[in-house]
Amino acid sequence: MSKSNRYCVIMAGGIGSRFWPLSTQKFPKQFQDILGVGRTMIQQTYDRISKIIPDENIFVITNTEYVELSHQQLPEIPQENIVGEPLLKNTAPCNLYMANKIAGIDPDATMIVLPADHLILKEEIFLQKVELAFDIAAKNEYLVTLGITPTRPDTGYGYIQFVDKHDSDYYKVKTFTEKPMLELAKSFLESGDFLWNAGIFIWNVKSIHHAFEKYLPEMTQHFMACEYNAESEKSCIEQIYPKVQKISIDNGILEKAKNVYVIPADLGWSDLGTWTSVYENAEKDENRNATKQKHILTYNSEGNIINIKNTNKAVIIDSLKDFIVVDTDKVLLICPKEHDQLIKDYVLDLKNFKKGDKFI
Repeated sequence: MSKSNRYCVIMAGGIGSRFWPLSTQKFPKQFQDILGVGRTMIQQTYDRISKIIPDENIFVITNTEYVELSHQQLPEIPQENIVGEPLLKNTAPCNLYMANKIAGIDPDATMIVLPADHLILKEEIFLQKVELAFDIAAKNEYLVTLGITPTRPDTGYGYIQFVDKHDSDYYKVKTFTEKPMLELAKSFLESGDFLWNAGIFIWNVKSIHHAFEKYLPEMTQHFMACEYNAESEKSCIEQIYPKVQKISIDNGILEKAKNVYVIPADLGWSDLGTWTSVYENAEKDENRNATKQKHILTYNSEGNIINIKNTNKAVIIDSLKDFIVVDTDKVLLICPKEHDQLIKDYVLDLKNFKKGDKFI
């Protein structure tokens, strides 16, 4: 398979409400430099994959609202490759949309789908595994995913169970399990045949099309109404999106398909889904405080993540342990790290205030 048949889709449509107040509806987390490394999450995703895929073959699918922001952050990608979805419909419709669009350019294309906001520390291994995945997906009618070697019984991730039939670089997938309870997650880890689902997929446009025809026929029909890469595409998509089922690619296709394969990979991966996961991946001082600020004094305080937008502000913290402190132009959040899953609820409650939306 020639390298020119390889395409990439970066999915960048989420709002990232667990990352509020840094992540807002106007400026979601994929467009932020969450770890303070000088590049935003979507830019880092592009930086990685552009080593093996040319710019003209890289696409971004995002919410219509973020098309302009995507252009600003990824000027290397051709303007027409940044596509806006009119409504949030989860990941199955955008995968079908992009597969159709890419198939219209190259009917033999093999594509990788990447979330825009994940951390991958072991870049070389990532690229090796992606090369392998492209190879497998180009030659077989397989739906390939990268599975992350789990390091702890995390209840915030989905799990992939594989059939260990042969000593190989990849395995047939047996089951997908959404976020399990702790006891179940522990048993998954002990059994040794489970991996974390990183939401990274590789398939040939023909293979994924067959899967959609089989498992989501109604959605497939809706999307066949449009002519892709043409003047009419945008208005056609706007017409069909309200009619399309809201479902994830995992529920809609991967849990049902019999031809799903997984490549185990130790990538130094995190989906950076919560402030706690950011804390775990951030640089910390001698008191285990993660902060990028210059003018911060901490006393008898440890295990905190402190993110202050105004770098000219002095911050003094005394006797605080294991807290999240985030200060933006409009919001100050102070909450225990163990409550990071409640941030979505804070956002919902704030909406009930008069003009509360301006904080979100």
